Amino acid sequence: MEQLPLGVQLRERASFEGFVTGHNLEAVTRVQAAALQRSRAVLWLWGAAGCGRSHLLLAACAAAPLGARVTYLPLADLAESAVDFLGGALGSELLCIDDIEHGVGDPVIERALFALYRLGEEQGGRLIVAAAAPPAALGWQLADIGSRFGAAEIFQLRALDEAGEHEALRRRAAQRGLDLPEETARYLLRRFPRDMRTLGKLLDEIDVAALSAQRRLTVPFVREILGES
Repeated sequence: MEQLPLGVQLRERASFEGFVTGHNLEAVTRVQAAALQRSRAVLWLWGAAGCGRSHLLLAACAAAPLGARVTYLPLADLAESAVDFLGGALGSELLCIDDIEHGVGDPVIERALFALYRLGEEQGGRLIVAAAAPPAALGWQLADIGSRFGAAEIFQLRALDEAGEHEALRRRAAQRGLDLPEETARYLLRRFPRDMRTLGKLLDEIDVAALSAQRRLTVPFVREILGES
């Protein structure tokens, strides 16, 4: 169902169920609808690092109907291969482009984006884009593609409050089958950056160590795993 560039791995176990909505209900609802429907949609998600942009794109890919041609392209990871992968995404029913700002300002990449956009218009495909800023704030070289994205449905993703961060960490731990005590969750949120990408990597590291040691995730054990004094 999903097409991913070779050598690019999913960044997290992403699902809509694992996403804590917070103040982003309208954005999440529209992304869910775009993932499931078959009519034309163009969405632009933007916000600070760790706000959940990548999670929502990957959740949309996972939720797409069985048999749909789905493509996820993280431009920040593709570097000079981005144009080739964009060309290979032509005809996707659901196309999710992450970190699109990494291609803005490059005329070749912008022309490839324009070709994808036009084909999507003709074929009724869905396009969901994520970036650190809204389209009007980026330095487009090709005015046509900049203006088209400027007319998309644009949503700013808001950061979670403390309770939301705690719930997001709990859900991610549960997805991994981890029993994360409240005290340990509070320690992780207090000690490390609170963006979910960083915390997801920490949980992966903790998961492996806990499975090997067969120990509960107490604060002393987690500190030992992470090399904290």
